[in-house]
Amino acid sequence: MSAPASPSDSAFLRAARGERPDHTPVWFMRQAGRSLPEYRKVREGVGMLESCMDPELVVEITMQPVRRYGVDAAIFFSDIVLPLKAAGVDLDIKPGVGPVVASPVRTMADVEAIPELEPVHVPFITEAVRGLVGELGGTPLIGFAGAPFTVASYLVEGGPSKEHAATKAMMFGAPDVFEALLAKIARTAATYLEVQVAAGASAVQLFDSWAGALTPQDYRTHVQPHSAAVLSRAASLGVPRIHFGVGTANLLTDMGEAGADVVGVDWRTPLDRALPLVGDRAVQGNLDPTLVFAPTEVLTARAAEVIEAGRGAKGHIFNLGHGVIPSTDPDQLARLTEFVQSYELAG
Repeated sequence: MSAPASPSDSAFLRAARGERPDHTPVWFMRQAGRSLPEYRKVREGVGMLESCMDPELVVEITMQPVRRYGVDAAIFFSDIVLPLKAAGVDLDIKPGVGPVVASPVRTMADVEAIPELEPVHVPFITEAVRGLVGELGGTPLIGFAGAPFTVASYLVEGGPSKEHAATKAMMFGAPDVFEALLAKIARTAATYLEVQVAAGASAVQLFDSWAGALTPQDYRTHVQPHSAAVLSRAASLGVPRIHFGVGTANLLTDMGEAGADVVGVDWRTPLDRALPLVGDRAVQGNLDPTLVFAPTEVLTARAAEVIEAGRGAKGHIFNLGHGVIPSTDPDQLARLTEFVQSYELAG
């Protein structure tokens, strides 16, 4: 499908604004990544964070799925811990593990030692976004940042965690330290989004991988105010704000009320059940990522169900209910993209 004349005319931004585009827009979380052979080729011998700091490589990786699939939006290739690394935090991304922090945060002194992110720390981001906007033309670019709770979890646990025990122990047992940590991460995330939008990004997504580990009460008390702080600063940028979390069926209303224009819904919650929860907002999602391994006729039938459910929303952006699985067949995603974009919305 041909790209629009400018991003503001795109199906993606029209749906995010609650308008009715001529087709359901589609993009995929992690569409730029390990499922693409061209991605694996350019990443050979190059570390993840090193890749994210190389403007030419960021442009190439971000553009790969746009060229291959003709998706309705590009997602900026980055990582949720990159702003901390750029500011000076000692961390790395270990292959097969994820972000690993040299000195986990435990005390108020540890929080105070985390440097504040300034735009001067990330000139490579500005360069990459400008390069992308020049190449994308009318296809919008989505800026990206990790939400405070998820980034805090990596800092406190020292790496990925399934239970988030140390993080919750701090939240319950040292709430002043926890609040200070999330407030600092919120400032970092907001600055990072501001840099991307200033350079030309057309929308932003705040990604909260681990928020689903919280009860609604704990989310509202300890986490929502900090996500809201990020989204509030982003509001002044004049671009749509997407808020997505994993396993957040019980938090969809609260996540929307944090300041989202678009609420991402993971695959565990049927879209028609999610719509009454998100309020007067657009939705994004939410095909089960494993369905790309099913026969094409099964995949497209389930995609049609998602599109039909999305017609009841203020606006609907088709996506998977989480990221593209690395072993996904790119040709199957191409078929899915074509199906969604050509699906008849009349009537």
